Amino acid sequence: MDTEERPGEPTAEDGAAAGEDDRRDWWHRDHPVFTPLSGFFTGLVAVTLLPGVYAAVLGALFSVGTAEDLFPYVLVVLAVPLALLVVPRTRRFGRYMLLGMVLTAVVVGGVAALVLWAMVRTQS
Repeated sequence: MDTEERPGEPTAEDGAAAGEDDRRDWWHRDHPVFTPLSGFFTGLVAVTLLPGVYAAVLGALFSVGTAEDLFPYVLVVLAVPLALLVVPRTRRFGRYMLLGMVLTAVVVGGVAALVLWAMVRTQS
């Protein structure tokens, strides 16, 4: 029996590594919760983190007046989930990303309104 390895032929180690990769790839490809969770949390991060990072970069690169004038362009990030909704392959991810962005904005706005109301109410 020939036990010598030949170049280009798969070995037992290659098979084990390929099986490991297939198992990890399954999670990204076939798990029904992966796309909704990743889309939702991408939308959450887009609403909470991106405006702050954008403002910090503008503040570091430009004067205060110019940074304030350029800040409304952060709303371009809203076009990302809309563009994802157009392409059929990314439609599900875009839908959940938009849901994450909207729900995060509603929760942040609601909590801010409640805190402002409580602060005004306790002052009088």
